[in-house]
Amino acid sequence: MANALTPSNPVIPERFANPLKQVEGLLAQPAVRRAGPAVLMVGLVGAAALAWSALAAPPQKTLFTGLPDSDKAAVTTALTAAAIDSKIDDGTGALTVAEEDFSRARLLLAGQGLPKAAPGGYAILDQLPMGVSRAVEGERLRQARETELARSIQEIDAVVEARVHLAMPETTVFVRDNAAPSASVVVKLAGGRALSDAQVSSIVNLVASSVPGMKPEGVTVVDQMGGLLSKSGQDAGSGNEERIRFQRQLEDKYRQQLIQLLTPLVGAGNFTAEVQADVNLDETSATRESFEKQGALRAETGAWTGNPAAGSTPGGIPGALSNTPPPASTIQQPQAATGASGATPGQTPGAPTSDAQKQSDQFQRAYDLGKEVSVTRNAPGSIKRLSVAVLLRDPEKGRRTAMEVNQITELVRSAVGFDQARNDNVTVISRKFADGTTAAANDGPAWYDNSWLPMLARNLTAIIIAMLVLMLGIRPLAKALMKRRDDTPVAPIGGLAGAFGVGAAAPGATGADGIAVAAPVGLDQLAGARNFDDRVGAVRGFTRDNPARAALAVRDMIKADAR
Repeated sequence: MANALTPSNPVIPERFANPLKQVEGLLAQPAVRRAGPAVLMVGLVGAAALAWSALAAPPQKTLFTGLPDSDKAAVTTALTAAAIDSKIDDGTGALTVAEEDFSRARLLLAGQGLPKAAPGGYAILDQLPMGVSRAVEGERLRQARETELARSIQEIDAVVEARVHLAMPETTVFVRDNAAPSASVVVKLAGGRALSDAQVSSIVNLVASSVPGMKPEGVTVVDQMGGLLSKSGQDAGSGNEERIRFQRQLEDKYRQQLIQLLTPLVGAGNFTAEVQADVNLDETSATRESFEKQGALRAETGAWTGNPAAGSTPGGIPGALSNTPPPASTIQQPQAATGASGATPGQTPGAPTSDAQKQSDQFQRAYDLGKEVSVTRNAPGSIKRLSVAVLLRDPEKGRRTAMEVNQITELVRSAVGFDQARNDNVTVISRKFADGTTAAANDGPAWYDNSWLPMLARNLTAIIIAMLVLMLGIRPLAKALMKRRDDTPVAPIGGLAGAFGVGAAAPGATGADGIAVAAPVGLDQLAGARNFDDRVGAVRGFTRDNPARAALAVRDMIKADAR
Protein backbone atom coordinates (compact mmCIF):
# COMPACT_ATOMS: atom_id res chain seq x y z
CA MET A 1 0.00 0.00 0.00
CA ALA A 2 2.85 2.29 0.75
CA ASN A 3 4.29 1.73 -2.68
CA ALA A 4 0.93 2.41 -4.27
CA LEU A 5 0.57 5.75 -2.56
CA THR A 6 4.07 6.86 -3.58
CA PRO A 7 3.99 9.11 -6.70
CA SER A 8 5.96 7.88 -9.74
CA ASN A 9 7.41 11.32 -10.56
CA PRO A 10 9.58 13.03 -7.95
CA VAL A 11 8.15 16.21 -6.49
CA ILE A 12 9.79 19.31 -7.98
CA PRO A 13 10.80 21.85 -5.36
CA GLU A 14 8.61 24.91 -5.28
CA ARG A 15 11.48 27.31 -6.01
CA PHE A 16 12.14 25.58 -9.36
CA ALA A 17 8.50 25.09 -10.33
CA ASN A 18 8.04 28.39 -12.19
CA PRO A 19 11.27 30.14 -13.39
CA LEU A 20 9.34 33.15 -14.64
CA LYS A 21 7.98 33.86 -11.20
CA GLN A 22 11.48 33.52 -9.80
CA VAL A 23 12.75 36.07 -12.31
CA GLU A 24 9.85 38.40 -11.53
CA GLY A 25 10.55 38.04 -7.84
CA LEU A 26 14.22 38.82 -8.42
CA LEU A 27 13.37 41.92 -10.41
CA ALA A 28 10.81 42.98 -7.75
CA GLN A 29 13.46 43.22 -5.09
CA PRO A 30 14.18 46.79 -3.95
CA ALA A 31 17.91 46.56 -4.64
CA VAL A 32 17.34 45.37 -8.20
CA ARG A 33 14.73 48.06 -8.76
CA ARG A 34 17.09 50.73 -7.55
CA ALA A 35 19.95 49.43 -9.77
CA GLY A 36 17.74 48.87 -12.84
CA PRO A 37 17.81 52.44 -14.24
CA ALA A 38 21.57 52.65 -13.77
CA VAL A 39 22.08 49.33 -15.58
CA LEU A 40 19.79 50.44 -18.40
CA MET A 41 21.66 53.74 -18.66
CA VAL A 42 25.00 51.94 -18.90
CA GLY A 43 23.57 49.66 -21.59
CA LEU A 44 22.34 52.60 -23.64
CA VAL A 45 25.69 54.33 -23.34
CA GLY A 46 27.42 51.14 -24.51
CA ALA A 47 25.01 50.83 -27.44
CA ALA A 48 25.71 54.43 -28.41
CA ALA A 49 29.46 53.81 -28.20
CA LEU A 50 29.09 50.68 -30.34
CA ALA A 51 27.08 52.58 -32.94
CA TRP A 52 29.69 55.34 -32.93
CA SER A 53 32.55 52.90 -33.47
CA ALA A 54 30.65 51.13 -36.26
CA LEU A 55 29.68 54.28 -38.13
CA ALA A 56 32.66 56.52 -37.41
CA ALA A 57 35.18 53.93 -38.62
CA PRO A 58 35.78 54.37 -42.39
CA PRO A 59 35.01 51.45 -44.70
CA GLN A 60 37.92 49.15 -45.45
CA LYS A 61 39.25 48.25 -48.88
CA THR A 62 41.38 45.25 -49.72
CA LEU A 63 44.93 46.24 -50.55
CA PHE A 64 46.55 42.82 -51.13
CA THR A 65 45.47 39.22 -50.81
CA GLY A 66 47.52 36.06 -50.54
CA LEU A 67 50.75 37.72 -49.45
CA PRO A 68 53.41 35.67 -47.67
CA ASP A 69 54.19 36.53 -44.08
CA SER A 70 57.42 38.31 -44.95
CA ASP A 71 55.64 40.62 -47.36
CA LYS A 72 52.85 41.23 -44.85
CA ALA A 73 55.37 42.30 -42.23
CA ALA A 74 57.21 44.60 -44.66
CA VAL A 75 53.99 46.18 -45.97
CA THR A 76 52.56 46.68 -42.47
CA THR A 77 55.79 48.32 -41.30
CA ALA A 78 55.85 50.70 -44.27
CA LEU A 79 52.20 51.67 -43.76
CA THR A 80 52.67 52.25 -40.04
CA ALA A 81 55.67 54.48 -40.72
CA ALA A 82 53.48 56.54 -43.08
CA ALA A 83 50.67 56.85 -40.44
CA ILE A 84 48.29 54.64 -42.43
CA ASP A 85 46.19 52.22 -40.39
CA SER A 86 46.02 48.69 -41.80
CA LYS A 87 44.25 45.50 -40.76
CA ILE A 88 44.84 41.84 -41.56
CA ASP A 89 41.82 39.58 -41.81
CA ASP A 90 42.30 36.46 -39.70
CA GLY A 91 40.16 34.32 -42.00
CA THR A 92 41.36 35.22 -45.47
CA GLY A 93 44.67 36.89 -44.61
CA ALA A 94 43.78 39.91 -46.76
CA LEU A 95 45.47 43.21 -45.95
CA THR A 96 42.95 46.09 -45.82
CA VAL A 97 43.24 49.84 -45.36
CA ALA A 98 40.73 52.69 -45.15
CA GLU A 99 39.08 53.55 -48.43
CA GLU A 100 40.40 57.12 -48.43
CA ASP A 101 43.95 55.85 -47.81
CA PHE A 102 43.89 53.20 -50.53
CA SER A 103 45.46 55.24 -53.35
CA ARG A 104 48.08 56.79 -51.07
CA ALA A 105 49.03 53.36 -49.73
CA ARG A 106 49.41 51.92 -53.22
CA LEU A 107 51.65 54.80 -54.30
CA LEU A 108 53.74 54.53 -51.15
CA LEU A 109 54.28 50.78 -51.50
CA ALA A 110 54.97 51.04 -55.23
CA GLY A 111 57.65 53.65 -54.53
CA GLN A 112 59.32 51.28 -52.04
CA GLY A 113 58.99 48.24 -54.30
CA LEU A 114 56.58 46.43 -51.96
CA PRO A 115 55.37 43.79 -51.84
CA LYS A 116 58.22 41.78 -53.20
CA ALA A 117 57.16 39.93 -56.32
CA ALA A 118 56.82 36.20 -56.20
CA PRO A 119 59.68 34.20 -57.71
CA GLY A 120 59.58 34.76 -61.42
CA GLY A 121 61.77 34.70 -64.47
CA TYR A 122 64.49 32.08 -64.50
CA ALA A 123 64.05 31.64 -60.74
CA ILE A 124 61.04 29.48 -61.61
CA LEU A 125 63.42 26.87 -62.98
CA ASP A 126 65.05 26.57 -59.56
CA GLN A 127 61.76 25.33 -58.11
CA LEU A 128 61.35 22.46 -60.55
CA PRO A 129 61.00 19.17 -58.69
CA MET A 130 62.95 16.17 -59.77
CA GLY A 131 61.39 13.82 -62.28
CA VAL A 132 59.14 16.32 -64.11
CA SER A 133 58.15 15.55 -67.66
CA ARG A 134 59.64 17.25 -70.68
CA ALA A 135 56.36 19.03 -71.42
CA VAL A 136 56.23 20.57 -67.94
CA GLU A 137 59.87 21.60 -68.23
CA GLY A 138 59.17 23.28 -71.59
CA GLU A 139 56.19 25.17 -70.19
CA ARG A 140 58.24 26.39 -67.24
CA LEU A 141 60.98 27.54 -69.60
CA ARG A 142 58.44 29.42 -71.72
CA GLN A 143 56.96 31.02 -68.60
CA ALA A 144 60.42 32.08 -67.48
CA ARG A 145 61.10 33.70 -70.85
CA GLU A 146 57.78 35.54 -70.77
CA THR A 147 58.47 36.89 -67.29
CA GLU A 148 61.97 38.03 -68.17
CA LEU A 149 60.80 39.73 -71.35
CA ALA A 150 58.00 41.49 -69.44
CA ARG A 151 60.50 42.77 -66.89
CA SER A 152 62.77 44.04 -69.65
CA ILE A 153 59.89 45.88 -71.35
CA GLN A 154 58.83 47.44 -68.04
CA GLU A 155 62.20 49.20 -67.89
CA ILE A 156 60.96 51.58 -70.59
CA ASP A 157 59.98 54.87 -69.03
CA ALA A 158 56.40 55.09 -70.35
CA VAL A 159 55.52 51.43 -69.62
CA VAL A 160 54.03 50.72 -66.19
CA GLU A 161 53.25 47.05 -66.64
CA ALA A 162 53.80 44.52 -69.42
CA ARG A 163 52.75 40.98 -70.20
CA VAL A 164 54.25 38.75 -72.87
CA HIS A 165 52.68 35.65 -74.40
CA LEU A 166 54.86 33.38 -76.51
CA ALA A 167 53.45 30.90 -79.00
CA MET A 168 56.13 28.23 -79.45
CA PRO A 169 55.15 25.52 -81.95
CA GLU A 170 56.52 22.05 -81.47
CA THR A 171 59.57 21.21 -83.53
CA THR A 172 59.26 18.55 -86.21
CA VAL A 173 61.69 16.78 -88.52
CA PHE A 174 59.62 17.75 -91.57
CA VAL A 175 60.68 21.09 -92.95
CA ARG A 176 57.33 21.77 -94.56
CA ASP A 177 55.55 21.48 -91.19
CA ASN A 178 57.83 23.85 -89.29
CA ALA A 179 55.98 26.98 -88.10
CA ALA A 180 57.66 30.16 -86.98
CA PRO A 181 57.08 31.22 -83.36
CA SER A 182 55.07 34.33 -82.60
CA ALA A 183 54.51 36.60 -79.61
CA SER A 184 51.97 39.09 -78.33
CA VAL A 185 52.83 41.91 -75.92
CA VAL A 186 50.31 43.87 -73.82
CA VAL A 187 51.70 47.07 -72.31
CA LYS A 188 50.04 49.32 -69.73
CA LEU A 189 51.19 52.87 -70.27
CA ALA A 190 51.40 55.62 -67.68
CA GLY A 191 48.72 58.29 -67.69
CA GLY A 192 49.22 60.80 -70.46
CA ARG A 193 52.17 58.90 -71.95
CA ALA A 194 52.49 57.27 -75.38
CA LEU A 195 55.04 55.11 -77.14
CA SER A 196 56.75 56.45 -80.21
CA ASP A 197 57.26 54.36 -83.32
CA ALA A 198 60.92 53.92 -82.43
CA GLN A 199 60.01 52.55 -79.00
CA VAL A 200 57.45 50.16 -80.47
CA SER A 201 60.04 48.94 -82.96
CA SER A 202 62.48 48.46 -80.10
CA ILE A 203 59.98 46.28 -78.23
CA VAL A 204 59.27 44.24 -81.35
CA ASN A 205 62.95 43.68 -82.08
CA LEU A 206 63.67 42.91 -78.43
CA VAL A 207 61.09 40.13 -78.32
CA ALA A 208 62.01 38.80 -81.76
CA SER A 209 65.71 38.69 -80.88
CA SER A 210 65.08 36.88 -77.60
CA VAL A 211 63.33 33.87 -79.14
CA PRO A 212 65.15 31.69 -81.69
CA GLY A 213 63.49 31.63 -85.08
CA MET A 214 61.08 34.50 -84.39
CA LYS A 215 60.75 37.28 -86.93
CA PRO A 216 59.72 40.86 -86.17
CA GLU A 217 56.61 40.37 -88.30
CA GLY A 218 55.38 37.77 -85.80
CA VAL A 219 55.33 40.16 -82.80
CA THR A 220 52.16 42.10 -81.97
CA VAL A 221 52.14 44.98 -79.45
CA VAL A 222 48.85 46.19 -77.93
CA ASP A 223 48.24 48.85 -75.27
CA GLN A 224 45.81 48.69 -72.35
CA MET A 225 43.07 50.40 -74.40
CA GLY A 226 43.21 47.72 -77.10
CA GLY A 227 45.01 49.88 -79.63
CA LEU A 228 47.39 48.13 -82.01
CA LEU A 229 50.82 49.73 -81.73
CA SER A 230 52.86 47.49 -84.02
CA LYS A 231 52.46 47.69 -87.76
CA SER A 232 52.60 44.74 -90.11
CA GLY A 233 54.48 44.84 -93.42
CA GLN A 234 51.41 45.80 -95.42
CA ASP A 235 50.36 48.52 -93.02
CA ALA A 236 53.89 49.87 -92.81
CA GLY A 237 54.11 50.07 -96.60
CA SER A 238 51.01 52.26 -96.87
CA GLY A 239 51.82 55.95 -96.88
CA ASN A 240 48.63 57.28 -95.28
CA GLU A 241 50.00 57.50 -91.75
CA GLU A 242 53.33 58.76 -93.02
CA ARG A 243 51.59 61.54 -94.91
CA ILE A 244 49.49 62.55 -91.92
CA ARG A 245 52.55 62.53 -89.71
CA PHE A 246 54.48 64.68 -92.18
CA GLN A 247 51.62 67.17 -92.36
CA ARG A 248 51.45 67.42 -88.57
CA GLN A 249 55.18 67.96 -88.34
CA LEU A 250 55.00 70.74 -90.90
CA GLU A 251 52.10 72.43 -89.09
CA ASP A 252 53.90 72.15 -85.75
CA LYS A 253 56.96 73.73 -87.30
CA TYR A 254 55.01 76.77 -88.48
CA ARG A 255 53.17 76.96 -85.13
CA GLN A 256 56.44 77.01 -83.18
CA GLN A 257 57.73 79.77 -85.45
CA LEU A 258 54.66 81.87 -84.70
CA ILE A 259 54.99 81.27 -80.96
CA GLN A 260 58.63 82.35 -80.98
CA LEU A 261 57.72 85.42 -83.02
CA LEU A 262 54.65 86.63 -81.09
CA THR A 263 55.65 85.78 -77.51
CA PRO A 264 58.11 88.69 -77.10
CA LEU A 265 55.66 91.01 -78.83
CA VAL A 266 52.31 90.36 -77.11
CA GLY A 267 53.37 88.09 -74.21
CA ALA A 268 52.77 84.43 -73.44
CA GLY A 269 49.11 83.49 -73.13
CA ASN A 270 47.91 86.59 -74.99
CA PHE A 271 47.52 84.89 -78.35
CA THR A 272 46.71 81.58 -79.99
CA ALA A 273 47.72 80.41 -83.46
CA GLU A 274 46.55 77.60 -85.69
CA VAL A 275 48.05 76.46 -88.99
CA GLN A 276 46.44 74.33 -91.67
CA ALA A 277 48.84 73.17 -94.39
CA ASP A 278 47.56 71.57 -97.57
CA VAL A 279 50.61 69.48 -98.48
CA ASN A 280 51.15 67.79 -101.81
CA LEU A 281 52.46 64.37 -100.88
CA ASP A 282 52.15 62.81 -104.34
CA GLU A 283 55.41 61.61 -105.86
CA THR A 284 55.52 62.35 -109.61
CA SER A 285 57.99 60.94 -112.16
CA ALA A 286 57.84 61.96 -115.89
CA THR A 287 59.98 61.08 -118.98
CA ARG A 288 59.99 63.18 -122.17
CA GLU A 289 61.53 62.42 -125.62
CA SER A 290 61.68 64.83 -128.60
CA PHE A 291 62.94 64.36 -132.16
CA GLU A 292 63.95 66.76 -134.96
CA LYS A 293 62.22 66.55 -138.30
CA GLN A 294 65.45 66.55 -140.40
CA GLY A 295 68.39 64.21 -140.06
CA ALA A 296 71.48 62.76 -141.83
CA LEU A 297 71.80 59.30 -143.37
CA ARG A 298 73.89 57.12 -141.11
CA ALA A 299 73.84 53.70 -142.91
CA GLU A 300 72.13 52.03 -145.87
CA THR A 301 71.86 48.36 -146.90
CA GLY A 302 70.05 46.92 -149.91
CA ALA A 303 70.10 44.73 -153.06
CA TRP A 304 68.94 45.10 -156.69
CA THR A 305 68.00 42.64 -159.46
CA GLY A 306 69.31 43.06 -163.04
CA ASN A 307 67.16 43.41 -166.24
CA PRO A 308 67.15 40.22 -168.46
CA ALA A 309 66.72 42.22 -171.65
CA ALA A 310 69.87 44.17 -171.03
CA GLY A 311 72.23 41.14 -170.71
CA SER A 312 72.76 37.68 -172.29
CA THR A 313 71.27 34.74 -170.51
CA PRO A 314 73.55 31.71 -169.96
CA GLY A 315 72.44 28.67 -172.01
CA GLY A 316 73.54 25.34 -173.36
CA ILE A 317 74.68 22.26 -171.67
CA PRO A 318 76.48 22.86 -168.42
CA GLY A 319 80.08 22.42 -169.00
CA ALA A 320 83.40 24.09 -168.78
CA LEU A 321 82.27 27.27 -170.51
CA SER A 322 79.17 27.67 -168.40
CA ASN A 323 81.19 27.42 -165.21
CA THR A 324 83.59 30.17 -166.12
CA PRO A 325 83.40 33.27 -163.93
CA PRO A 326 81.60 36.32 -165.33
CA PRO A 327 83.61 39.21 -166.67
CA ALA A 328 84.76 41.85 -164.22
CA SER A 329 82.05 44.39 -163.43
CA THR A 330 82.55 48.09 -163.33
CA ILE A 331 82.36 49.56 -159.82
CA GLN A 332 80.20 52.64 -159.64
CA GLN A 333 80.54 55.35 -157.04
CA PRO A 334 77.49 55.28 -154.66
CA GLN A 335 75.45 58.42 -154.59
CA ALA A 336 73.77 60.14 -151.63
CA ALA A 337 70.21 59.25 -150.62
CA THR A 338 67.20 61.14 -151.72
CA GLY A 339 66.82 64.33 -149.76
CA ALA A 340 70.52 64.44 -148.83
CA SER A 341 72.97 67.01 -150.07
CA GLY A 342 74.43 66.26 -153.51
CA ALA A 343 71.67 63.86 -154.58
CA THR A 344 70.03 64.29 -158.00
CA PRO A 345 66.23 64.32 -157.93
CA GLY A 346 64.77 61.11 -159.32
CA GLN A 347 67.96 59.10 -158.84
CA THR A 348 68.01 56.20 -156.36
CA PRO A 349 70.91 56.54 -153.90
CA GLY A 350 73.46 53.77 -154.05
CA ALA A 351 72.15 52.36 -157.38
CA PRO A 352 74.18 52.22 -160.60
CA THR A 353 74.01 55.19 -162.88
CA SER A 354 72.26 53.30 -165.59
CA ASP A 355 68.80 52.02 -164.65
CA ALA A 356 68.60 49.83 -167.78
CA GLN A 357 70.38 46.97 -166.05
CA LYS A 358 68.23 47.10 -162.85
CA GLN A 359 64.87 45.35 -162.60
CA SER A 360 64.07 45.87 -158.80
CA ASP A 361 65.85 47.10 -155.69
CA GLN A 362 65.39 46.91 -151.84
CA PHE A 363 67.21 49.25 -149.49
CA GLN A 364 67.21 49.88 -145.65
CA ARG A 365 68.37 53.31 -144.55
CA ALA A 366 69.20 54.59 -140.99
CA TYR A 367 69.15 58.29 -140.23
CA ASP A 368 70.77 60.15 -137.31
CA LEU A 369 67.89 62.13 -135.77
CA GLY A 370 68.10 64.73 -132.97
CA LYS A 371 66.87 63.08 -129.67
CA GLU A 372 66.18 64.72 -126.28
CA VAL A 373 65.33 62.70 -123.12
CA SER A 374 64.02 64.58 -120.02
CA VAL A 375 63.23 62.82 -116.68
CA THR A 376 61.37 64.87 -114.07
CA ARG A 377 60.72 63.65 -110.51
CA ASN A 378 58.81 65.81 -108.07
CA ALA A 379 59.63 64.91 -104.46
CA PRO A 380 56.65 64.90 -102.01
CA GLY A 381 56.30 67.60 -99.43
CA SER A 382 55.51 70.69 -101.45
CA ILE A 383 52.90 73.01 -100.01
CA LYS A 384 49.86 73.59 -102.15
CA ARG A 385 48.08 76.03 -99.84
CA LEU A 386 48.72 77.44 -96.39
CA SER A 387 46.08 78.85 -94.01
CA VAL A 388 47.10 80.63 -90.81
CA ALA A 389 44.76 82.05 -88.14
CA VAL A 390 46.03 84.13 -85.21
CA LEU A 391 43.82 85.38 -82.39
CA LEU A 392 45.19 88.19 -80.20
CA ARG A 393 43.99 89.20 -76.76
CA ASP A 394 42.89 92.80 -76.41
CA PRO A 395 44.56 94.81 -73.63
CA GLU A 396 42.73 95.28 -70.33
CA LYS A 397 42.04 98.89 -71.24
CA GLY A 398 41.22 99.85 -74.79
CA ARG A 399 41.68 97.87 -77.99
CA ARG A 400 44.42 97.27 -80.51
CA THR A 401 44.56 99.67 -83.41
CA ALA A 402 44.24 98.61 -87.01
CA MET A 403 47.87 99.58 -87.61
CA GLU A 404 49.07 97.18 -84.90
CA VAL A 405 46.98 94.35 -86.32
CA ASN A 406 48.32 95.03 -89.83
CA GLN A 407 51.90 95.02 -88.59
CA ILE A 408 51.40 91.72 -86.81
CA THR A 409 49.76 90.35 -89.97
CA GLU A 410 52.82 91.28 -92.04
CA LEU A 411 55.08 89.62 -89.47
CA VAL A 412 53.01 86.44 -89.59
CA ARG A 413 53.12 86.40 -93.37
CA SER A 414 56.87 86.75 -93.37
CA ALA A 415 57.27 84.02 -90.75
CA VAL A 416 55.23 81.40 -92.62
CA GLY A 417 56.46 82.30 -96.10
CA PHE A 418 53.23 83.74 -97.50
CA ASP A 419 52.83 83.14 -101.27
CA GLN A 420 50.02 84.82 -103.14
CA ALA A 421 50.40 82.45 -106.11
CA ARG A 422 49.41 79.52 -103.87
CA ASN A 423 46.33 81.41 -102.61
CA ASP A 424 47.68 81.39 -99.06
CA ASN A 425 45.45 82.90 -96.40
CA VAL A 426 46.61 84.68 -93.22
CA THR A 427 44.00 86.05 -90.79
CA VAL A 428 44.82 88.03 -87.64
CA ILE A 429 42.11 89.41 -85.35
CA SER A 430 42.10 90.89 -81.85
CA ARG A 431 39.32 90.11 -79.36
CA LYS A 432 38.67 89.84 -75.64
CA PHE A 433 39.39 86.36 -74.27
CA ALA A 434 36.78 84.53 -72.20
CA ASP A 435 37.43 84.37 -68.46
CA GLY A 436 38.72 80.92 -67.58
CA THR A 437 37.94 81.16 -63.84
CA THR A 438 34.29 80.22 -64.22
CA ALA A 439 35.09 77.50 -66.72
CA ALA A 440 37.72 76.03 -64.41
CA ALA A 441 35.25 76.07 -61.53
CA ASN A 442 32.62 74.36 -63.65
CA ASP A 443 35.09 71.75 -64.81
CA GLY A 444 35.98 70.82 -61.22
CA PRO A 445 34.42 67.86 -59.41
CA ALA A 446 30.90 68.17 -58.08
CA TRP A 447 30.36 68.80 -54.39
CA TYR A 448 29.04 65.29 -53.84
CA ASP A 449 32.20 63.77 -55.37
CA ASN A 450 34.55 65.25 -52.76
CA SER A 451 36.50 62.79 -50.63
CA TRP A 452 35.59 64.49 -47.33
CA LEU A 453 31.83 64.11 -47.83
CA PRO A 454 31.54 60.37 -46.86
CA MET A 455 33.59 60.91 -43.70
CA LEU A 456 31.46 63.93 -42.73
CA ALA A 457 28.27 61.95 -43.34
CA ARG A 458 29.48 59.07 -41.16
CA ASN A 459 30.45 61.39 -38.29
CA LEU A 460 27.19 63.34 -38.45
CA THR A 461 25.19 60.10 -38.45
CA ALA A 462 27.07 58.82 -35.40
CA ILE A 463 26.53 62.15 -33.56
CA ILE A 464 22.80 62.13 -34.35
CA ILE A 465 22.42 58.57 -33.07
CA ALA A 466 24.27 59.46 -29.86
CA MET A 467 22.05 62.52 -29.33
CA LEU A 468 18.90 60.47 -29.89
CA VAL A 469 20.06 57.91 -27.32
CA LEU A 470 20.77 60.67 -24.80
CA MET A 471 17.52 62.58 -25.37
CA LEU A 472 15.12 59.66 -25.78
CA GLY A 473 16.70 57.07 -23.51
CA ILE A 474 19.01 58.37 -20.83
CA ARG A 475 17.22 61.65 -20.08
CA PRO A 476 13.78 60.10 -19.35
CA LEU A 477 15.40 57.42 -17.17
CA ALA A 478 17.29 60.03 -15.19
CA LYS A 479 14.11 62.01 -14.63
CA ALA A 480 12.22 58.91 -13.48
CA LEU A 481 15.05 57.99 -11.09
CA MET A 482 15.11 61.44 -9.50
CA LYS A 483 11.32 61.47 -9.14
CA ARG A 484 11.35 58.05 -7.46
CA ARG A 485 13.87 59.29 -4.92
CA ASP A 486 11.59 62.20 -4.08
CA ASP A 487 8.50 59.99 -3.73
CA THR A 488 9.64 57.70 -0.87
CA PRO A 489 6.82 55.27 0.24
CA VAL A 490 5.65 55.12 3.89
CA ALA A 491 4.57 52.15 5.97
CA PRO A 492 0.91 51.01 6.04
CA ILE A 493 -1.56 52.47 8.50
CA GLY A 494 -1.84 50.48 11.69
CA GLY A 495 0.61 49.18 14.22
CA LEU A 496 3.65 50.03 12.07
CA ALA A 497 2.52 53.63 11.82
CA GLY A 498 2.17 53.88 15.57
CA ALA A 499 5.49 52.14 16.11
CA PHE A 500 7.43 54.50 13.87
CA GLY A 501 5.33 57.54 14.69
CA VAL A 502 4.11 58.18 11.18
CA GLY A 503 1.05 60.32 10.81
CA ALA A 504 -2.14 59.08 9.31
CA ALA A 505 -2.48 59.05 5.56
CA ALA A 506 -4.57 61.56 3.82
CA PRO A 507 -7.93 60.32 2.69
CA GLY A 508 -7.85 58.67 -0.73
CA ALA A 509 -3.98 58.59 -0.91
CA THR A 510 -2.86 55.10 -1.97
CA GLY A 511 0.39 53.77 -3.38
CA ALA A 512 1.05 51.84 -6.59
CA ASP A 513 0.35 48.49 -4.87
CA GLY A 514 -2.81 49.72 -3.05
CA ILE A 515 -1.05 50.62 0.28
CA ALA A 516 -1.90 54.00 1.76
CA VAL A 517 0.97 56.47 1.88
CA ALA A 518 1.31 59.62 3.95
CA ALA A 519 0.81 62.98 2.36
CA PRO A 520 3.64 65.53 2.46
CA VAL A 521 3.79 67.40 5.79
CA GLY A 522 4.08 71.17 5.80
CA LEU A 523 4.50 73.91 8.38
CA ASP A 524 0.72 74.38 8.55
CA GLN A 525 0.29 70.81 9.80
CA LEU A 526 2.97 71.32 12.44
CA ALA A 527 1.25 74.42 13.73
CA GLY A 528 -2.21 72.80 13.74
CA ALA A 529 -1.27 69.67 15.69
CA ARG A 530 -3.67 69.09 18.61
CA ASN A 531 -1.72 66.85 20.97
CA PHE A 532 1.85 65.78 21.55
CA ASP A 533 1.63 62.56 19.53
CA ASP A 534 0.26 64.30 16.47
CA ARG A 535 2.94 66.94 16.77
CA VAL A 536 5.67 64.29 17.01
CA GLY A 537 4.27 62.51 13.96
CA ALA A 538 4.08 65.76 12.01
CA VAL A 539 7.69 66.57 12.91
CA ARG A 540 8.80 63.16 11.71
CA GLY A 541 6.92 63.58 8.43
CA PHE A 542 8.33 67.06 7.91
CA THR A 543 11.85 65.78 8.59
CA ARG A 544 11.30 63.00 6.10
CA ASP A 545 9.98 65.31 3.40
CA ASN A 546 12.38 68.19 4.06
CA PRO A 547 15.66 66.76 5.32
CA ALA A 548 17.67 69.88 4.48
CA ARG A 549 15.38 72.25 6.35
CA ALA A 550 15.25 69.87 9.32
CA ALA A 551 19.05 69.78 9.45
CA LEU A 552 19.19 73.56 9.41
CA ALA A 553 16.63 73.72 12.23
CA VAL A 554 18.63 71.28 14.34
CA ARG A 555 21.78 73.31 13.71
CA ASP A 556 20.06 76.50 14.84
CA MET A 557 18.77 74.75 17.95
CA ILE A 558 22.27 73.56 18.86
CA LYS A 559 23.70 77.02 18.37
CA ALA A 560 20.95 78.51 20.55
CA ASP A 561 21.64 76.05 23.35
CA ALA A 562 25.37 76.80 23.14
CA ARG A 563 24.68 80.46 23.76
